[in-house]
Amino acid sequence: MTETVKDNLVVTLDYKLIVDDEIMENTEEGEPILFIQGIGQIIPGLENAVYGMKVGDQKTVVIPPEEAYGEYDPESTQEAKKDEFSEEVPLDVGTFLDLEDDEGDILSAQIVAEEEDTVTLDFNHPLAGKTLTFEITVADLRDASEEELDHEHVH
Repeated sequence: MTETVKDNLVVTLDYKLIVDDEIMENTEEGEPILFIQGIGQIIPGLENAVYGMKVGDQKTVVIPPEEAYGEYDPESTQEAKKDEFSEEVPLDVGTFLDLEDDEGDILSAQIVAEEEDTVTLDFNHPLAGKTLTFEITVADLRDASEEELDHEHVH
């Protein structure tokens, strides 16, 4: 009997991610992703799409923003004074920064505008508001170990 994707299996997935008719990522040029199915390690739309697939199965999946990185939130931007940053930090439009908030959490932001004394930071995920198309192939399946399940990631 051929095993199908279900919760608590480690899935090895080859994929091509296409956004706005442009290939954004392609595991043919790198490593496939490995994740434990059913614990939210990947976006919900993709996790739901692989249920029931077998090794070697291929499909194309179109995932709307609400099942991927959410809708774009225009209120998730903030202006910051340039002098709040270290001189080593490049404050150019397009630069991604990891910033620590008051609670010690790390937040990722992209500089989307630059003025003389300020920059505008966008805290939305770069793919927020985008419909994602994945061409996926299940490359391998195996049971997750107890340690992997306890740690909630593949070892």
